[in-house]
Amino acid sequence: MGTMLIAAEQAQQKSSSSFLPLLIIIVLFGVFYFAIIRPQRNRQRKAQTTQRQAMPGQRVRTTAGMYGTVVSGDDRDVTIEIAPGVQVTMLRRAIMEVVPEDDGAGTTTPSQPDPETSSTSASSEENKSADGRGDLAI
Repeated sequence: MGTMLIAAEQAQQKSSSSFLPLLIIIVLFGVFYFAIIRPQRNRQRKAQTTQRQAMPGQRVRTTAGMYGTVVSGDDRDVTIEIAPGVQVTMLRRAIMEVVPEDDGAGTTTPSQPDPETSSTSASSEENKSADGRGDLAI
């Protein structure tokens, strides 16, 4: 009789300890979901809404790194003008983001030169030798 009680207690201990690995797996899956899967889904949703909302006349940046203006488009494809007279047809999925109007895709016009910079460049022009390599003295 005593042997049966010991066997029953050992069976209960084994069954309670067998839930621990299952609990660890569930917790790891939850951490994996909230750390990796959920943020990726949010990025995908944001990208899809951006791609759907690209309308003609908007400046966009593609996944290839090209900047252009949307000329026309349908549900699947868009035509982007990347230079005057140069139009490229791409999948709508290739649109990475809509660029704000004030951002000129990295093309900025230089402002007035600083007096300090212009005097430095003038003195460096004086130091250039006849062959155009500049003053090699250290």
